[in-house]
Amino acid sequence: MSPPLCRLYLITPPIIDDIAGFTATLKNALAAGDVGALQVRQKDAPDAHIEAAVHAISPLCRAHGVSLILNDRPDLAARLDCDGVHIGQMDASLAEARRIIGSDRIIGVTCHDSRHLAMDAAEGGADYVAFGAFFSTETKATSHRPDREILTIWQDTMLIPCVAIGGITVDRARVLAAAGADFLAVSAGVWNHPGGPAEAVAAFNAEIAAGLAQRASPSP
Repeated sequence: MSPPLCRLYLITPPIIDDIAGFTATLKNALAAGDVGALQVRQKDAPDAHIEAAVHAISPLCRAHGVSLILNDRPDLAARLDCDGVHIGQMDASLAEARRIIGSDRIIGVTCHDSRHLAMDAAEGGADYVAFGAFFSTETKATSHRPDREILTIWQDTMLIPCVAIGGITVDRARVLAAAGADFLAVSAGVWNHPGGPAEAVAAFNAEIAAGLAQRASPSP
């Protein structure tokens, strides 16, 4: 039996000052390798800025078969015809988010280092759960540091996908893919990569493939 896939889940830089410039960078990155999803995460940005970013990014995501996820805002996700929304524990409830965006869109839920929160989300109808931060990160403040075992247990016992997030760089991708992550959520590890985002996407895909090979042939 083939092992489950693990795919790259990009998260935008915290601030997109130049939407046209970022769109050009994203175009090159998406052409460089497999990407399963892109989350537009613009904390505290005005709605007009988020809307402009989504309108610019959406055609690229559609062209590459990448799910476009909006952070925090199920209302904007529905209005802007995004593929889904990602909510944290302090955002709208899962039930409220589902009511707003409907049954056909994706909802992901941050679950930190808690299988209990993740199981509640799965039972409540979430389409994926996110665990992290696995490593220190400057993208956002974090206070939870799960062990990789949480990915393995989830992969072995649950059906909905799990996302690993937090401080993930190319050299850390393989162990998380091998542990059982279905997606690796990456922001700075791509956009700040020394060789540029396109090179980063290609490198992440290579490390993910190596991790999946390890998952398929675990050590005795």
